[in-house]
Amino acid sequence: MKKTLLTLMIIAFAIAASAQRYAGGDISLLTKYEEHGAKYYDNNGNVIPNMLSFFKSEGMNAMRVRLFVDPSVAPSDEKGEGVCQDLEYVKALSKRIKDAGFKLMLDFHYSDSWADPAKQYTPAAWATLTDAQLQTKIYEYTAEVLQQMNDNGTTPDFIQTGNEISYGMMWAGRSASQTSWKKYYAGQSANAERFFSLLKKAGEACRDKCPSAKIVIHTERVANINYLKAFYNDMKTAGIDYDIIGLSYYPYHHGSIAQLESALGTLESNFPEKDIMLVELGYYHKWQPDDVSFNYESTYPISEAGQKAFTDALIQKLESHPKVKGIFWWMMEANEYGLNWNTQRVTDNWYNAGLFDNETGKALSALSSLKDFIGTTGIEDITQQASPNKPNTIYSISGQRLNAPRQGINIINGKKVICK
Repeated sequence: MKKTLLTLMIIAFAIAASAQRYAGGDISLLTKYEEHGAKYYDNNGNVIPNMLSFFKSEGMNAMRVRLFVDPSVAPSDEKGEGVCQDLEYVKALSKRIKDAGFKLMLDFHYSDSWADPAKQYTPAAWATLTDAQLQTKIYEYTAEVLQQMNDNGTTPDFIQTGNEISYGMMWAGRSASQTSWKKYYAGQSANAERFFSLLKKAGEACRDKCPSAKIVIHTERVANINYLKAFYNDMKTAGIDYDIIGLSYYPYHHGSIAQLESALGTLESNFPEKDIMLVELGYYHKWQPDDVSFNYESTYPISEAGQKAFTDALIQKLESHPKVKGIFWWMMEANEYGLNWNTQRVTDNWYNAGLFDNETGKALSALSSLKDFIGTTGIEDITQQASPNKPNTIYSISGQRLNAPRQGINIINGKKVICK
């Protein structure tokens, strides 16, 4: 009996770990908003005295922070978009995040400013290095950052080795002609080996310094499923060491929830060994720009209610995709309320797809929906007891409602229970 019970306990912990889901947001500008006097309130209008405690009370369990190499040399217009996160800034914010009990995702941009599909510029201090020297530099830099994070008590749980790297990373630079930028294109040989070598060296540093962390390879081609498949096929063929497929999903750029589902289905069927996370996610609650690629407002109006309806619908759809293990809302903390626009502004333009109202400082109702993604699989405590006779609510480990507990692991009244 003891051996059977021990086996069940081991299985329970293994299943619980594989079933764990994460919900939160990228809060990389939180420090700046707070320093400049932004006023935050909950959805009922009560002052929020501690933002990390508030996010915790809302059921979130993970946060994401971006890191630039030297944001002090970023172009002024990009600083006005929120580029400021150097290592000291990141260590301080990450300390708050970890001390509050959250899992931490560290997002390496490997650039002095935004790294995205249109901009993957090599840091200015590395601009004269050869490709071979860049491989050494990316290893040394990644290892040094992670060592400092470890020493700071802020070891990341998830590490992105690059941000939206659909077309490679560390291009030749802003001033060079595009033909010499050394872009990568999935399924093509040009610059591919250079890109793969950089990714491999970054991954080696992650494994050396943070062996328990999960490595995320992040793209944003949900709207182009064939390219998405080709990209991760390249990762597999090249032997890139990583754990999680990271995606950006903004419906106004990438299409409907049905489009996302098609992309997820393709990834799940072709790369079943990989988990998936939506590492960037957002939807407008006010003043959507006129030039969006996909206008979803006939289904989900640009309003607080529409934003929540979109969020609820998305989370409901993700229930049928068990490989999706995380969702992170982009700029969840964006809030201009309480700032003097002439002297205290954090960004040059309001971002109206965050989860706070810029005109009132109040948390929007979609914020409270994020915890629903975690659901019962987010419960980390496991107890062992005999099967109860009349449990109030019973679910399988996958979330299926049951009439009676089954042998093994059940979710009974919100607790993981091993039933003999």
